[in-house]
Amino acid sequence: MSSIREINIHYSDENGAITLSKNLKPYMTNDLVIVCIGTDKCIGDCLGPLVGTLLEKSNFPYPIYGTLYNPVHAVNLKDKINYISKKHPYSFIIAIDACLSNDESIGTIQLRKGPIYPGKGVGKELPPVGDISIIGIVDILDENTKANLHSIRLGFIMKLSEVIVDSLWRAINEMK
Repeated sequence: MSSIREINIHYSDENGAITLSKNLKPYMTNDLVIVCIGTDKCIGDCLGPLVGTLLEKSNFPYPIYGTLYNPVHAVNLKDKINYISKKHPYSFIIAIDACLSNDESIGTIQLRKGPIYPGKGVGKELPPVGDISIIGIVDILDENTKANLHSIRLGFIMKLSEVIVDSLWRAINEMK
């Protein structure tokens, strides 16, 4: 596969999903697995499960792990990674998660080389996930991070999720 170009788009950019999809297109192969990380217990951390649920409900043609009803989160992450690696031993994983950053980056969706390091923003040490990653920056990283994650609007997370889902579907449709 070609080397991934790191992409930063804002969720409100009308061409954002198109830009993201063009860079995802090379990874839409038979061995693709999508892992959506997070929990529905905290709006700021439900980006991954919301994306997973939207993909599942739209009959996305690749395996999806992490939905609102069956999340992949800090408590079960190691077990889920082990299960996925046994069930899909030669898979290429796109990991999707919410992320914290600086104030100027809020609302940015990033496509990155390499894995996601879940929990890093809240001081947890969890195993890395993914060959490439899609992150949505949902809030700032500061000393009040845990409080901030509970004050994020669901509508904002929904918009980020819709752009990510749209970009994945566009990448598949460009293959046809």
